[in-house]
Amino acid sequence: MKESLEELEQFAIDVILNRRKGFRASVIRLLLSIMSIIYRFLVSLRLWLYKSRIKREHNLGCLVVSIGNLTVGGTGKTPIVEKFAKALTAGGRRVAILSRGYKSAKPSIKTKIKSKIQGNPISQEPPRVVTDGKEVFLDSETAGDEPYMLATNLEGVAIVVDKDRVKAGLHAIKEFDVDTLLLDDGLQYLRLKHRLDVVLIDKYSPFGNEKLLPRGTLREPPKNLKRASYIFITKCDGSSNEELIKRIRKYNRTAEIIECAHKPKYLENIDSGEKLPLEHLKGKDIGTVSGIAVPESFEDGLKNLGANVELTRRYTDHHRYRKREIQKFIDQCLNRDLDMIVTTEKDYVRFPDVDLNENMPIFFLRVEIGILSNEETFEDCINRICSPRPILSARRFF
Repeated sequence: MKESLEELEQFAIDVILNRRKGFRASVIRLLLSIMSIIYRFLVSLRLWLYKSRIKREHNLGCLVVSIGNLTVGGTGKTPIVEKFAKALTAGGRRVAILSRGYKSAKPSIKTKIKSKIQGNPISQEPPRVVTDGKEVFLDSETAGDEPYMLATNLEGVAIVVDKDRVKAGLHAIKEFDVDTLLLDDGLQYLRLKHRLDVVLIDKYSPFGNEKLLPRGTLREPPKNLKRASYIFITKCDGSSNEELIKRIRKYNRTAEIIECAHKPKYLENIDSGEKLPLEHLKGKDIGTVSGIAVPESFEDGLKNLGANVELTRRYTDHHRYRKREIQKFIDQCLNRDLDMIVTTEKDYVRFPDVDLNENMPIFFLRVEIGILSNEETFEDCINRICSPRPILSARRFF
């Protein structure tokens, strides 16, 4: 059943990105285009309802920083959430990350029935606490891969998962006495009032295929970029972004623009925890396995580090791996006499326990965000949050 759903998901992606040809694919794209018109209207209506205050946003009484994007997946959001969390914590803020826990395990039917009988519906249950900043309580399946990955890499930062992030925010404030909420993937979450909107744009696919869901990968029209306070252009390689910045300025003339890159740091053995320098990849014949939105970016990055990528296995984004899938890929790599298997950190946290072979070590590539331009703008943003200017009294104005 799960494999059939993933095959259907991959078919839909191929249709949307025009990889599928033929009459059936063309008809589906036509239907999706009609649905996109309806979707555009609903997005505009929803924004208008909040702007007109017909629908009210919730103010929880503490700073909320939203980090999100206009497109579906692939902008490299998690490392930037991590960078903000570390910088704000170092600056003295008490931080909690709020996540919806995309593709995390849902409560079972048995749990739902039991809760209903006890008069405690699921909607009233407390959010899932992935970590209190000291101890990690949930696994990646229950927490979601991204919240779990953040939990293992951050200290002193609480991470709370719930579809209702107003409820999650209230829980974080009450239980962990936080004064700063990082809203992961929060641009479209309007129920919670944002103080700052950080929007990420992929250098190589800034607005997806330029079409709205479900025909395209845009969640909102590009003009809605005007809500951004800061714009991060991700996956930069040092080449000019002048044309992209010109287009961004058509939609937002005032937001600070920061160019950054996802920089590989080291390889870590998933069995022993041994860390190896990136130079270890040079000349190595490797296999790669990934279930991310843009696997080409990961694979090309390994090639740029000198690796010979001889075998690849790609799954849909957030794929939950089975033991037999990993075991089969290990066997294939052994048959090809490869040196190692490399995966992403985000994929590694979704790996099951497998019977590892000492002749085929598996490593994940640790990646962090590096700012290429306007680093002082990022530092100024953090300083303003961590050291807000005192409010001047009325007497000073007269």
